[in-house]
Amino acid sequence: MSDLRTALGEAVEAAFAALGAPPELGRVTPSDRPDLADFQSNGALAAAKRLGKNPREIATAVAEKLSGDPRLLSVEIAGPGFINLKVADAALSDRANAIAVEARAGAGLVQQPRKVIVDYGGPNVAKPMHVGHLRASIIGEAIKRIYRFRGDTVIGDAHFGDWGYQMGLLIGAVMDENPDIAAQIETVTDKDAAIPAAFQKITLADLDRLYPQAAAKGKEDPAYRDRARKLTADLQAHKPGCYVLWRQFRAVTQVALERDFHALGVDFDWWKGESDADPLIEDMVAELDSLGLLVEDQGARIVRVSRDGDKRDLPPLLVVSSEGSAMYGTTDLATILDRKREFGPDLVIYCVDQRQADHFEIVFRAAYLAGYAEEGQLEHIGFGTMNGTDGKPFKTREGGVLKLNDLIEMTRTKARERLQEAGLGENLPADEFEDIAGKVAVAALKFADLQNFRGTSYVFDLDRFTSFEGKTGPYLLYQAVRVKSLLRRAGAEGAATGPVTVAEPAERDLVLTLDAFDAALTEAYDKKAPNALAEHAYRLSQAFSKFYAACPIMLSEPAVKASRLTLATATLRQLELALDLLGIATPERM
Repeated sequence: MSDLRTALGEAVEAAFAALGAPPELGRVTPSDRPDLADFQSNGALAAAKRLGKNPREIATAVAEKLSGDPRLLSVEIAGPGFINLKVADAALSDRANAIAVEARAGAGLVQQPRKVIVDYGGPNVAKPMHVGHLRASIIGEAIKRIYRFRGDTVIGDAHFGDWGYQMGLLIGAVMDENPDIAAQIETVTDKDAAIPAAFQKITLADLDRLYPQAAAKGKEDPAYRDRARKLTADLQAHKPGCYVLWRQFRAVTQVALERDFHALGVDFDWWKGESDADPLIEDMVAELDSLGLLVEDQGARIVRVSRDGDKRDLPPLLVVSSEGSAMYGTTDLATILDRKREFGPDLVIYCVDQRQADHFEIVFRAAYLAGYAEEGQLEHIGFGTMNGTDGKPFKTREGGVLKLNDLIEMTRTKARERLQEAGLGENLPADEFEDIAGKVAVAALKFADLQNFRGTSYVFDLDRFTSFEGKTGPYLLYQAVRVKSLLRRAGAEGAATGPVTVAEPAERDLVLTLDAFDAALTEAYDKKAPNALAEHAYRLSQAFSKFYAACPIMLSEPAVKASRLTLATATLRQLELALDLLGIATPERM
């Protein structure tokens, strides 16, 4: 059974078509005035222009054709020709009963499933994640889950940054600080050999300390920069000593990455890095050359991607540097080729900072020229920045970049405080309390982000977003836990669910909100905008809260009690499903 908006829309479109107007003018939307109607259609004004008639005449004719529809309590004309639709209680009851038994809680599937890769996370080997990685991880995970739930075959790829210039910088920095390692690099003869004990002493903390120093020196000292580029080329040529040291960099980073991603409820199907595309690069460069796409430019080799009609010139894709090493864009292009061969995706979504828009446009155009993808198969969905309450990018109190793990711990600490302030979890075992605090912290972090359209920047206010009141993740968890508590009580008292019979205004509002799930999910899918689903979860929580206050459940007579318990059960299932698609887990109790 389709949602009410779709079903009524089909009826209104048919009425417009019967009058000789384009059926799409009969589009139905939620009412701007829910106190007057549930849905509305404003197409009579446009139809009147097409047919040369008065808008109210068109609207009246449509209303007459709908007058016998048993799903409608009333059809009224307002203003110059707006059509207001109010759904009958019986139709709402039928819809609620259908949602209550549907495994997908009222959500539909795409008609033509696709093979999709979501590229998100984007951590760099040898550097711990910082708050800049938060949005990519949160948004990408939600999009992956939404696309998979809608019926697509989806792969989530972390796509590590592990093969570029920063690796050369770090190899050089480690050699400078550790003469023993510098000497031992020259003695390693097998790139697949066991990592020497001296190399194993290098920790992520060492790399995190050395990288900013090396990066700064590389900007100031041309000789230092040239050496880093040479070391990068040595690594990419699999020079044994450099390669084995790089393996240590990757190994120590992996531990921290898995910890931080797991704490956020983020998981990947592919844990690939830029290095996984490296074996394809030599043949790819030869192919680009054979296609006549490579151009010599000051000792480097490039692909020109600018097009006639461009409003501004796009730089070329730098494929091979003057030092002979593959560049950032080269590995991205090879990754597109690798994904085509291994999975054959219909769509690849890159969830990466909006500031990388030009880079991806350049790489995508090169891929289209080379035939590695068809126009439109590659899409970059950018996002804004996460700012502090001062409106500037979120940083530590000292002004440095805040590590993601530190932010998670800050939020977990605040979640513990909030739970204690609210008197929640007082009598629970310590391990369960910690699990709840972790879920509250993740809900605060994720919902703070996902309630905003991904393209905008937002202000992260730790105090506000960890509150159990207002439009926050913890508020949604509290509402879910409250329904669970109600249902446990009902079960203990032997109360059962039964057929829904809608009678009260708060029941109507709750069912209409439940019915809107598929529309919210469709919008989130089509626009790659999880905020539509986040908004639905919040509205559903509000609608249940009003229903719970206005419609007594456990004290009602048996048939009403059974009906309202079914509504409560359907609400919980849909709310938990929506939250899960956003990557938010709900506790059983607080």
